Amino acid sequence: MHICVIGSGVVGTATAFLLASDGYKVTLLDSQPEPAMMTSRANGGQLSYNYVAPLAGPGVWPDLPGWLLDRNSPLRFRPRFDPHQWKWLTAFLKACNASRSAQTTAEMLTLSFLSRDTLHAWMQKHPIDFEWRQNGKLIMHRDQGSLESARRQMEKQLELGSEQRIVLRDELLEIEPSLRSIGHLVVGAVFTPGEEVGDCQKFTQGLFDKLQAMGNANCLMKHHVRSLGAEQGRIRSAITSAGDIEADAFIVANGMGSRELLKPLGYTPAIYGLKGYSLSIPLDNEQQSRSSPEISVTDYQRRIVYARMGNQLRAAAMVDIGDETTVIRDDRIQALKRQISDTFPGLNISNSQPWAGLRPATPTSKPIIGQAPVASNLWLNIGHGPLGFTLACGSAVLLKALIEGIACPIDPDPFRP
Repeated sequence: MHICVIGSGVVGTATAFLLASDGYKVTLLDSQPEPAMMTSRANGGQLSYNYVAPLAGPGVWPDLPGWLLDRNSPLRFRPRFDPHQWKWLTAFLKACNASRSAQTTAEMLTLSFLSRDTLHAWMQKHPIDFEWRQNGKLIMHRDQGSLESARRQMEKQLELGSEQRIVLRDELLEIEPSLRSIGHLVVGAVFTPGEEVGDCQKFTQGLFDKLQAMGNANCLMKHHVRSLGAEQGRIRSAITSAGDIEADAFIVANGMGSRELLKPLGYTPAIYGLKGYSLSIPLDNEQQSRSSPEISVTDYQRRIVYARMGNQLRAAAMVDIGDETTVIRDDRIQALKRQISDTFPGLNISNSQPWAGLRPATPTSKPIIGQAPVASNLWLNIGHGPLGFTLACGSAVLLKALIEGIACPIDPDPFRP
């Protein structure tokens, strides 16, 4: 069976790698010259398996006015004359309730735990150097009410298999001394000792290299897929800038590009690009190293994540709704730099590398994994939002089981198109 996978980000490459490893003939297509050039390139770096609560939660409503009015807020909304934007926002706001959030969290945890176990198994069999570390994670809270809300969320997740605990200020500062300069501003944190970090681009490149070495795989870069040729309820070919590619089955895993690719077939996935920013900060001397956190840190109030990967610190933040470009806006980068310097004043960020990318998110934060409703041999693995790195390996396993029609390792229904 020949399967064509469209998209060489972390999700598409992981899917192609798994299928080729199990003997399928695989063709991987992408318009970019190298893998992981778009959303997977410089994301937050956290493999946050225990923290997959959706963006659409009950806390959105009280925070929303402040986010919309504060020019430096972690969430910025730019209204556009775009029906898709308003349809997505309506669905998102409808999902902002406690019961829906709790159900989504439980469903997402099944996929994230599957992804964690899969990544560990792959690394045992196919080692890749991608700056992987199991260094734990602190979700830091600056006010008591926020910490108590986090405690309630944590207690629900403990029942679902998460391993987390609340730490108060003194213990937090013992765990991560680099936060001492703002210790008086912090009340506590959720500590997850088993969380991990890694460089998503290096991981994707490592899988891509192994895929290229397989005799049953063909990686065709600089192949822009213009459309999918449909015939009698099936996809016959991927029509690319370099010719048509025929296959027995097709998998769309190209993130933001999936919307325009699928729309002519009569299916528009509920995906919107949530723009985010990151800074890659070099840790090239002892002072820089001491000033940087060893453990992954999420500053909950400011919605900034910090992940130390080898000789750099990755800081990622912000959600811009209504700006579906990858243009790096200087005002957002400057705001991020100020907040980083406030938290880690000893850190020199003058040589940091900025980046902006689009997170292809669904209103509920759940990815879309399964058979497309418009063609019997068309499959989807899209909409992972900010959790593409975390969920990629598990999503590949789940989709492969659905394609083969065998028992799935987790319930696939929450993720079906």
